[in-house]
Amino acid sequence: MTSQKLYDVIIIGGSYAGLSAGMALGRAMLSILIMDEGKPCNRQTPHSHNFLTNDGKTPAAIAAHAKAQVGIYPTVEFYNGGATAAIKTPDGFQVESANGELFMAKKLVFATGIKDLLPAIEGLAECWGISAIHCPYCHGYEVRDERTGILGNGDMAFDFTRLISNWTKDLTLFTNGPATLTASQREKLEQHKIEVIEKEMEKLVHQQGQLEQVVFKDGSRFYLKALYAPGPFEQHCKIPEQLGCELTEEGYIKTDASNETSIEGIYAIGDNASKMRTVANAVAMGTTAGIALSKKMILEEF
Repeated sequence: MTSQKLYDVIIIGGSYAGLSAGMALGRAMLSILIMDEGKPCNRQTPHSHNFLTNDGKTPAAIAAHAKAQVGIYPTVEFYNGGATAAIKTPDGFQVESANGELFMAKKLVFATGIKDLLPAIEGLAECWGISAIHCPYCHGYEVRDERTGILGNGDMAFDFTRLISNWTKDLTLFTNGPATLTASQREKLEQHKIEVIEKEMEKLVHQQGQLEQVVFKDGSRFYLKALYAPGPFEQHCKIPEQLGCELTEEGYIKTDASNETSIEGIYAIGDNASKMRTVANAVAMGTTAGIALSKKMILEEF
């Protein structure tokens, strides 16, 4: 089924960034469709932090309150489902949903996030966002001074370990195989009494996502309360690339100051376009894109 309505903007992704853009666009009285399948990457995270006025609330509670506020604006509509494809049309873009429905819009906004590529360690996925974490500014205060590990190797792991030492001195670096640290990096870690363990991990022992122990492939164990596991990712949604949007060397969607991509009329906001992976930043990017896009469309129609 094809919607006969031509929306001003379709927003693909209805979490913080998408809803923020939707509010700005709705307040500019543009017709908006927000498509979302309800699977945000932080759905396991018990509490969200470093977001002023909402510090400590659950991600779901923040998103539900945001959706209710955005829904007040009569030109904003919601679609319960994600997008699987999009093509360029004479009027803008055609977006196809997972069940084959087609929607038309003049402009597109992607707030589709990224997918973490976790190592194949049993229990890591179950702990992810709870006690296996990626960001000290989101979660570090809650595990301050606890026995903490870093899962990583090389320059990235060394730099990240230096950062995390601000939140706890009881710190261990797990390279999960032979370390690729330089001699000077090892010496610096030794000076700060940070042990480097090169044994390969077998699994994480946990209770409902709360980490208790690391079990290595040789059968030995190590007790931990938290594990930082920064690592590679991929774009959760491939549609922007299929439409020709450029990516950065790191794999984020390349955007300008208004969050427009390399393809005119397509915007990207939130984790898919920024390494600053916080709720506050997602909301800020959504507001920026919504205002910039609405202004552009208003002036184009004048």
